[in-house]
Amino acid sequence: MQSARPKPTCALPLLTCALLALPACNRSNQGSAPSASATVTVSPPARNLSAEDARLVLAKVGDVTITLGDYAAALDRMDRYDRLRYQTADRRQQLLDELINVELLAQEAKRQKLDEDPEVRLRLDQALRDEVLRDVRGRAPTPEALPTAEVRAYYDAHRAEFKEPERRRVAAIIVNDEAKAKSLIERAKLVDPPGWGDLVRKHSVAAKPSEPTPLELEGDLGIVSAGVQHGTGPKLAEPLLSAVFEIPSVGGVYPKPVRDGQRVYILRLTGRTEARERSFSEAERSIRVRIVEQRIAEAEAQLVNQLKQQYPVTIDEQALSRVEVPAAARENLKHELDN
Repeated sequence: MQSARPKPTCALPLLTCALLALPACNRSNQGSAPSASATVTVSPPARNLSAEDARLVLAKVGDVTITLGDYAAALDRMDRYDRLRYQTADRRQQLLDELINVELLAQEAKRQKLDEDPEVRLRLDQALRDEVLRDVRGRAPTPEALPTAEVRAYYDAHRAEFKEPERRRVAAIIVNDEAKAKSLIERAKLVDPPGWGDLVRKHSVAAKPSEPTPLELEGDLGIVSAGVQHGTGPKLAEPLLSAVFEIPSVGGVYPKPVRDGQRVYILRLTGRTEARERSFSEAERSIRVRIVEQRIAEAEAQLVNQLKQQYPVTIDEQALSRVEVPAAARENLKHELDN
């Protein structure tokens, strides 16, 4: 009895590379291949090759040929800094060897019918999707190409988005007893930052950081914003957040203990950044990127809508309703969303 074929692992990326990184591979016998180190010119990208040069055969793998056009296309798809690595004959040969190995392993994967595995087919479809979208994104203008007048108009129409709220940095001594908190508050009002840190180390029940913390930073809860809390800052309960913004000056301590559940907080203001509005020059770069991203999203949505007209989509809602997410997965998802 034959054992069940194991799930493919590393064969998938190689198969994908073979199909996508070498789009022009000719699967028929052609003439002998010239020396890679003698004929390959790395600097011009694939789109600048003449048709005759692009057809030059660099290597054959079985009945598959790898042409100069294939090779240059692989270079052209790289980041420009990665491309600089292939200036010497040895490095050019190394890249050709990598492409040959990809083709060898891809052919073996097909012999084993790994390309018929549902997971492989799904991930290959996803790679093909990315290739279609790459073309859509390639037609979008660069941020630098946008007219300044258009960028300025966006800024003027979205001024509220460039107003940064006041931000405050807060530290806390956390205890379980309100009477103890009241006694600590009077001491906390009188100490300097190192003295505050000493109080935190002696009395706070908060989890200790994994790495040593300077005394001045003990009890740090991070930076919070006025109004809606977002970003990577702490998510403080409303009573705590309100108290933080009532402390009049940096170094001040809120005059009363603040309870949150079973814990009681002594709050100290350790830093403050006033609310401000970003100028056009400060926001210009981010606006340019935002406009380009919006255009790309609109172009992708338009393409999907056109394809739905070309390839009608039907959904079996009744079958979809029978799908159940395991309880453990639901709990993990809820935890991720909450954090």
